[in-house]
Amino acid sequence: MLRSLRFSHAITAAALLVALLLAFFPLTGNPAAFSYSAGMVLLTLVLWSTGILPPFLTGLIFFALVSVFGLLAPEQLFAGFGSTAVWMVISGFVIGSAITSSKLGDRLAAVLAPLLTASYPRLIGGLVLTAVALGFVMPSSAGRAVVLIPIGLALAERVGFEPGSAGRLGVATALAAACNMPSFAVLPSNLPNMILAGASESLYGIHFGYAEYLLLHFPILGVLKALLIVALVIVVFPARIDPQFKQAVAETKFSGDATQQKKVAVILGITLLFWVTDTLHGVNPAWVGLMAAVVLMMPKVGVMAPKSFNGATDFGTVVFVAAALGVGTLVNVSGIGNVMGKEFGQLLETSNSSPFWDFMSLSLMATLTGVVATTPNVATILTPMASEFAAASELPLSTVLMTQVVGFSTVIFPYQVAPLIMAMQLSKEPLSQLLKIIIPLALITILLLMPLDYLWWQLLGWVG
Repeated sequence: MLRSLRFSHAITAAALLVALLLAFFPLTGNPAAFSYSAGMVLLTLVLWSTGILPPFLTGLIFFALVSVFGLLAPEQLFAGFGSTAVWMVISGFVIGSAITSSKLGDRLAAVLAPLLTASYPRLIGGLVLTAVALGFVMPSSAGRAVVLIPIGLALAERVGFEPGSAGRLGVATALAAACNMPSFAVLPSNLPNMILAGASESLYGIHFGYAEYLLLHFPILGVLKALLIVALVIVVFPARIDPQFKQAVAETKFSGDATQQKKVAVILGITLLFWVTDTLHGVNPAWVGLMAAVVLMMPKVGVMAPKSFNGATDFGTVVFVAAALGVGTLVNVSGIGNVMGKEFGQLLETSNSSPFWDFMSLSLMATLTGVVATTPNVATILTPMASEFAAASELPLSTVLMTQVVGFSTVIFPYQVAPLIMAMQLSKEPLSQLLKIIIPLALITILLLMPLDYLWWQLLGWVG
């Protein structure tokens, strides 16, 4: 632990030194603001990755320094607070709190318990399977976390997993990862997917159909990645369900105010219906969630007192998410993203590589872009340059575009994806524990799943 802390401090000190050098000695050939922005992005990402400071405090430092140096206009810098991601997080906290406080999560857990609590692997596998299945009908990974995290934690409590225990951490991290990562393989289920689909159609007239997208991505990025999540959780957070708890689960009676639970169930059911049918009515899932949160706190109608809003919502997480979106904006506006894209393109032109290495290079390019600019910004940065990448790699344009999915679905740090942050905050378990799952998952994806994906794409005729 001490060695790890020293390493984190050393990395942070190095990032601070580089940021100061960029501030005092700007890079030649670019405006000074470019170097200031690069230093600011580097320092912010390193602080988030090492966890030396609370994430929200790093976010506030980012807002303060970018404002002081005038790197972004205020309406650009703070635009994240008006984004759907932030409001989905806020409404998610309220809905999750209502499910927990009404004990609806306990009631649903009592129904699921006999099916899932026979063993710890069965519990983790069942929760991951449920999250993946929900990805086909609910177009929001944050929404899936809002519904499943309280149920999963109620199940963990029923089988004796205390806060901070390996079993409870396993449930929390499994659901955080499963509510988000496998659903990158289902077209309408995650925001980055839709940004890519929209940009591909508007810039190149290329339309990706639901079935085409699913066949290309789901076998590897969906099914195999979900199985890897289950295996990693069981290995990293080993636990065992004591037989005495199995008996207790079977004998547990429903608890809580049945009227309150029915109210929450009805409101949640209507919310789910609107989430599932978003392609029909066109209302963003965040605004549907916001309306549900309002109803849940309305006097006489809802189940939560309006004053409970402050306790239900983690405003540190809200600042964190808004700052992560601000980093993506700074990368775009400062020209860092454009420079990254051009450098990647030059590497492709000079590599003289095979289709396999082109596929791997393009996928890793999207992965690294997500680390710097956050995952939702990958498509906005790389899609405009996709035709250049296609010419440099000699891969079809549609194939080049689809490699972005392989890349941005390979998440290395939680700050890249807001729903991961929200899910861990809902579970009240440390965000750092999620790193024990997603970093190994990213490494296995790069070393194993990406090559397998190439073979699958080759079989389907997308490469080679």
